[in-house]
Amino acid sequence: MKELWTSMASLMAVWAFSRTFLTTVFPPELLFAFTKLFQRLFNCFSSYCYYDITEIEGVNTNELYTAVQLYLSATAASSCSATSSNRLSLTRGLNSSAITFALSHSDRLIDEFNGVSVVWEHIVIPRQSQTFSWRPLPEEKRGFTLRINKRDKPYILEPYLEFINIKANEIRRKNEDRLLHTNSRGSLDSRGHPWESVPFKHPSTFDTLAMDPVKKAEIMSDLRDFADGQAFYTRTGRAWKRGYLLYGPPGTGKSSMIAAMANFLKYDIYDLELTEVQTNLELRKLLMKTSSKSIIVIEDIDCSLNLTNRKENAGAGDRGSFGLFDGAPDVETGGNNNSVTLSGLLNFTDGLWSCCGSERIFVFTTNHIEKLDPALLRSGRMDMHVFMSYCNFPSLKILLKNYLGCTPEDVGTEMLRRLEEVTCAAEMTPADVSEVLIKNRRDKDKALRELVEVLSIRAEKNRNGLRRIEAEEVAEEEEKREVESLKEGGAAAGGGHLAEETWKTTRG
Repeated sequence: MKELWTSMASLMAVWAFSRTFLTTVFPPELLFAFTKLFQRLFNCFSSYCYYDITEIEGVNTNELYTAVQLYLSATAASSCSATSSNRLSLTRGLNSSAITFALSHSDRLIDEFNGVSVVWEHIVIPRQSQTFSWRPLPEEKRGFTLRINKRDKPYILEPYLEFINIKANEIRRKNEDRLLHTNSRGSLDSRGHPWESVPFKHPSTFDTLAMDPVKKAEIMSDLRDFADGQAFYTRTGRAWKRGYLLYGPPGTGKSSMIAAMANFLKYDIYDLELTEVQTNLELRKLLMKTSSKSIIVIEDIDCSLNLTNRKENAGAGDRGSFGLFDGAPDVETGGNNNSVTLSGLLNFTDGLWSCCGSERIFVFTTNHIEKLDPALLRSGRMDMHVFMSYCNFPSLKILLKNYLGCTPEDVGTEMLRRLEEVTCAAEMTPADVSEVLIKNRRDKDKALRELVEVLSIRAEKNRNGLRRIEAEEVAEEEEKREVESLKEGGAAAGGGHLAEETWKTTRG
């Protein structure tokens, strides 16, 4: 044993002496050249290609590293047997509700793509003393090394990396919670962005949305076609965006519809408050700072801008002279750009700047569609007009299931018949019906009885109001006919005007 240690000490001494001798005799540049030559000779005889993907490229984050990390995290979680060890690190990102897996230091993972096996290795080494940088760098240098057989490289390298990017985007959307963004006048967040955001956790879905099932299925199909339509929009030369106009009385579920759309597509929401936007230029900058795969919402747009029909405002100037709020003074004239205009909004939704991103949906809501300018309503800006109506019988059945857990069989045939008779005539919004059900959700029978009573009272009131309006119209028509008959009789006698005045005097 003593001889073994003596031999090892001698070998180490020889190695140290040889290294010192080589460093002294040969300059570092020559040693570096020999090292590179040795690596090239090794690569010539090696059957593999190696690709390094570092976390930091210069001073910027390498997006490919992030994509590979997400992809390998999902792969490691689903196939732990493919890794070289049983150790995986667990993380949860900001605004994320999912726990993700990741490779530990120097671990390897074998992946397969199109029948070809590749090897990933996670490399983590301490960073040497940092030079001056505007951005602090991590203390460790992290990266992935991809090993591919040389004969497979021409066939799978680019498709494989593209596949990783696509999968990483899907994982990112799945893991991250939806975000609800809003703008405020003159304020920037910590990153210098004009949008402030909070996690979006609205529970509304198309299953819980009180809406006619046929119309609901039509909207879901349209949304699905839009999300899967990148090739279609590219082939037809159209910007990958779509516009929805939701209109109807207050309380009919317009906001719930927007939340259901976001949850269905897994898109973020940008709630644009137009009253906080000062100029068309600021509006354009807000659009530029929105992300792809998002829904841009302007609620109650008729209350934010004067968007009445321009034919009714012919004396107010051209398209660019509409300012904030109905009836507000016209603060923009000529070439001044000191307010948001209808022209700026139209360019926002359908101009060149509207396609600075992709896969965006614009949603406008209003209670009074007749107040909006036709230029805003045409296809290409608002492609789909969705009327959010009063609660009908199919919508009522959805509400009964949501709030009382009742199916049509649980309610009973007679109760269903009574509800169907009065629901449409009552003209109650889903919000009003929901309030009745919420109050009595612990007693289903009482809730149903009270709902029938409320609907019946509202339906009778509407019928009485309709009868009164019809009676007034009939009386007005009879009055007009009587005046016309007196005019004709007076004209025949040569005193039509006098007869009319006499009739008015006696009538009064």
